[in-house]
Amino acid sequence: MSSPPEGVVQRVAGLARRLVARLRPERISLTPPPLTFTDGEDREVVVRAAEDDDFESLVAMYDDFDPAQRAQGTPPLGEDAIRDWLDDVLDGPNVVALVDGDVVGHVMFVPDGTGRHELAIFVHQDYQRAGVGTHLLAAGLEHARQEGVEYVWLSVESWKRGAQRLYQRAGFSTVNPMGAAHRMSRYL
Repeated sequence: MSSPPEGVVQRVAGLARRLVARLRPERISLTPPPLTFTDGEDREVVVRAAEDDDFESLVAMYDDFDPAQRAQGTPPLGEDAIRDWLDDVLDGPNVVALVDGDVVGHVMFVPDGTGRHELAIFVHQDYQRAGVGTHLLAAGLEHARQEGVEYVWLSVESWKRGAQRLYQRAGFSTVNPMGAAHRMSRYL
């Protein structure tokens, strides 16, 4: 009996590694900002706590955000609506991801009036699937913890399985899996 060709063995081994990674994905460890990393597209990304001077860059990122990627009506459309929305949601801890000084990602923790915070994370479409969201979430959660946030919740559309897996890797549990949006939460 002859052995299989080398290319077949490599493909099967790669498939097995991807399957194991999917079944037992690596946990996201909370990481204090600031941090710098090279993303999957070889871009240097800086992740740090948001500053007042980031406001205009946030507006620019959200104004250029692909409307098809909006979640539950956010970010709003149009610069004036974005400015009003940001004025409302920047009350809690916020962390940004920057490339060449421009905001390309943002995670916010919006106080909900009950002592808890709603998490929302956005990564500009040109920077998705390169590790930016994972690092942003890890640094954002640790920054929120350092700022005294104890409980975080979020809503994610039921069909966004990739986002749900990302949040699970960061320690979130599904609280309410019913309907069009699932509610997930975790203690910090």
